Amino acid sequence: MRKVFTNQKNKESMEKLNQKQHWETVYETKNPEEVSWTQKIPQTSLDFINSFALPKDAKIIDIGGGDSNLVDFLLEEGYENISVLDISAKAIEKAKTRLGEKAKKVNWVESDITKFKPDTSYDIWHDRATFHFLTTDEQITTYIEVAKKAVSGFMVIGTFSENGPTKCSGLNIKRYTAGGLINVFNEYFTKIHCLTEDHITPFHTKQSFLFCSFKRQMH
Repeated sequence: MRKVFTNQKNKESMEKLNQKQHWETVYETKNPEEVSWTQKIPQTSLDFINSFALPKDAKIIDIGGGDSNLVDFLLEEGYENISVLDISAKAIEKAKTRLGEKAKKVNWVESDITKFKPDTSYDIWHDRATFHFLTTDEQITTYIEVAKKAVSGFMVIGTFSENGPTKCSGLNIKRYTAGGLINVFNEYFTKIHCLTEDHITPFHTKQSFLFCSFKRQMH
């Protein structure tokens, strides 16, 4: 029995290592214009974040932020308390290089989201295109547990919609309807607003995204 358990733990560790290596390779070998998720202006994310009408010192965390431009725009708009989490050290390094001196204003967290142990709570939790890479019930449950502990205010989740791709960066993803995404989080989060939009990739293809915002329920 112990050997079976050990083999399972080893398998899980190897999968985590392979996942991290996958993303390190992506960010090592590709520029922003060579990956599908790149946005010049993350307008929908900014609109959701600003819709909460929180002060500029609100604690914001961008899950899977990588070298996304969202942090640049948040800094430009005067937000002062920003964290960016990504599994890839290379992605964080690229973002820091791009931001230069401004990078010192950001709290950078290198972590797999399912292994993240937050030491503070966040007013806004933003995740565009990380959650849909979690394809097992265990991964999704773990994500919800982390978010439940970490979020004291609002959450924005962006995933591929039911009309979106079934894979991204060579990996399987989980697509969502608005109802499906709401059901995943409804035990701890109340839906505020959902919308779908077509993201135009740097190679001029369309990807259908679903965005939903939520408010943390305080029981």
